[in-house]
Amino acid sequence: MSNILIIKHGSLGDIAQACGAIQDISENHLEDQIHILTTQPYFELFRKNPFIHNVILDKRLSRFNLIYLYLLMRTLKKLNIKKVYDLQNSSRTKFYKNILFPKANFNTWSSSETTLPSNISKEEFDKDPVLNRFDHQLKISGIKTEHTMKPNFSWALTNIDNIKQEFNLDKYIVLFPFCSVHLTHKKWPHYNELIELIKNKYGNQIKVVVAPGPSEIDDAKNINAISILDKGKALGIPQLASLIKESSFVIANDTGPAHISSHLGAKGLALFGKHTTAFKVSIERENFKAIQVDDLEKLSASKVLEKILI
Repeated sequence: MSNILIIKHGSLGDIAQACGAIQDISENHLEDQIHILTTQPYFELFRKNPFIHNVILDKRLSRFNLIYLYLLMRTLKKLNIKKVYDLQNSSRTKFYKNILFPKANFNTWSSSETTLPSNISKEEFDKDPVLNRFDHQLKISGIKTEHTMKPNFSWALTNIDNIKQEFNLDKYIVLFPFCSVHLTHKKWPHYNELIELIKNKYGNQIKVVVAPGPSEIDDAKNINAISILDKGKALGIPQLASLIKESSFVIANDTGPAHISSHLGAKGLALFGKHTTAFKVSIERENFKAIQVDDLEKLSASKVLEKILI
């Protein structure tokens, strides 16, 4: 039995996208112990993942914090790792490689860089859809991929009967009108107009809810929908995933919950401006689709309403 290390720091959408790759790695290393290096927001989440045996916390402190760096590298070296699958593919993880396995190729350290096709630059390769990149990386690294292209986030689900009872949820549409403060260009501005149209069309047959994150609770007061919280606090990721899974429909900006929705098989719609494409982030599925426009401001609420399939 050997120790295998996967690196995946985040963000939330990235975690959902990577879960198929993680499953493939685990199923190709059935006799080995699978460890994952991740950050605090996803530490407890990954402890639920049945394809991972051990979760290691990376606080991602400054590279100049030599004490922290030494302790982290010592923890990893003690594992006597046979192989690393770098699913983060960042400058930080490349830095870790240069410490742990400075001369390693894809046989020891699998990353987008060590498995890069010889006829393409990394800049060009990174333009491919994210799941295609994972699939290429793992295949070159000797992994038979059955789940990488179709991630299934259902391992993260939990029971939310108490929350559904508290808010009297039966049939409901869940909206995700928020985004990170530095990514406001992803934000569609017409959610309240859409809510009015939904209420006019469906009346009391269906509720409209939002599930704000910890920093979005105050912002949710400006949205004319029921704010779903757990004892006044934001839902945890498993609760959020379950709220999405049990919904009738999801409408979201290009954020983590949209990717969770896609990889849970939920019915829904993601709204994209010109910042990227739905194709590149591999978000469209049988039940989950995208609207792509040049200017989100000009995307009307009535146009979005037409795409709601309940």
